[in-house]
Amino acid sequence: MSFINDLIAKVKEKNPGEPEFHQAVMEVMESLEPTVEKHPEFVKAGIYHRIVEPDRAILFRVPWVDDKGNVQVQKGYRVQFNNAIGPYKGGLRFHPSVNLGIIKFLGFEQIFKNSLTTLPMGGGKGGSDFDPKGKSDPEVMRFCQAFMRELFRHIGADVDVPAGDIGVGGREIGFLFGYYKKLRNEHTGVLTGKGLEWGGSLIRPEATGYGAVYFAAEMLKVKGQTLEGKTALVSGSGNVAQYTVEKLLDLGAKPVTLSDSAGYIYDEAGIDREKLAFVMDLKNVRRGRMSEYVEKYPKAVYTPIDPKLDYNPLWNHKADCAFPSATQNEINGKDAQNLIKNGITVVSEGANMPTTPDGINVYLEHKIMYGPGKAANAGGVATSGLEMSQNSLRLSWTREEVDQRLHGIMKAIHKAAYETSQAYGQPGNYVLGANIAGFTKVAKSMLAYGIV
Repeated sequence: MSFINDLIAKVKEKNPGEPEFHQAVMEVMESLEPTVEKHPEFVKAGIYHRIVEPDRAILFRVPWVDDKGNVQVQKGYRVQFNNAIGPYKGGLRFHPSVNLGIIKFLGFEQIFKNSLTTLPMGGGKGGSDFDPKGKSDPEVMRFCQAFMRELFRHIGADVDVPAGDIGVGGREIGFLFGYYKKLRNEHTGVLTGKGLEWGGSLIRPEATGYGAVYFAAEMLKVKGQTLEGKTALVSGSGNVAQYTVEKLLDLGAKPVTLSDSAGYIYDEAGIDREKLAFVMDLKNVRRGRMSEYVEKYPKAVYTPIDPKLDYNPLWNHKADCAFPSATQNEINGKDAQNLIKNGITVVSEGANMPTTPDGINVYLEHKIMYGPGKAANAGGVATSGLEMSQNSLRLSWTREEVDQRLHGIMKAIHKAAYETSQAYGQPGNYVLGANIAGFTKVAKSMLAYGIV
């Protein structure tokens, strides 16, 4: 495995201080090791070395004025990683934790995730260290306009199509798209996650959560099981978590947890549709905290975050399935051990890279059904791709049509990952299957183009 080890060492040397990016490259490259012998043409053409280097990384200053008239300055990023199979596609993240390494990790993951969707989309990601929390609508608007003043020159419907991510919802997409339209004097499908009235797609807000549940259902189907009657742990309380809960309820499962950055709730009776509606109002309208859930439903238990703990107690409850839907590295090795100990047989990742390498090793060692983010949460970007298609066609599909296409795509992703894992002698290893299936499609395209 010296070829892959040398490559990983070179990536770490050339990209110092970017641990998330190193982690993403290691996770993908180590599982691509069997392809090195099978595809000597990829080695000869330098595909492995080229795919870990972004086409370009754009960094820019974003000055904006707050409500008190003070000038604030943020960092802006757009990493266009690989467009071998289509325009760059990936979200914008507005969060104080955003830095170049995180954007590169997300953009790199996006290459393979987008490849798996069966749609013609390359990989990219962007964002800023701006925090929309606690900001007024006029402040968010002024920031988004300042951000777009630079970003607009690097994107386009056939070049790079950003979407939302953490901190970038319908409000932010509206401000970004409105200013892009003003600057370019054109109405095109340059951003996805738009409002229904101005080019958005039905099912887009639901897509990542729905897709993660559809993927879990496909993994269970291989074992002759369904989600009916199964208890599920869900982390997060944003878009992905909310619609994961909704689809779990549709398929007869019982979700019992939700969380935010301050703590988590455990509701043994189950989070039903009435409780979910309360959470949606709390988070989407009032922008409140999950601690308020127990004021409304006192039988639930709220546990605040304890930074001294070396594990997350949310993952230490009896259940059958886990849907990490919050952020990267939220499940470590100890959490993964707790999941197994508590009877978890299915993990389907709604967030991007929510499990550390130690945690992934625990899943693989115990041979549980584990859907890695690039496969299990690809429903979001897949529906963004469907929004792009509708924009290009100047058509709007019904809710049923989009959901049907999303379900079909998730089944196709599962099939590709599962069949690839079989072909490489490790049936049911979805990490290996998803990485190799996603990589091979991009690698063959890069090979066809020559050295560019």
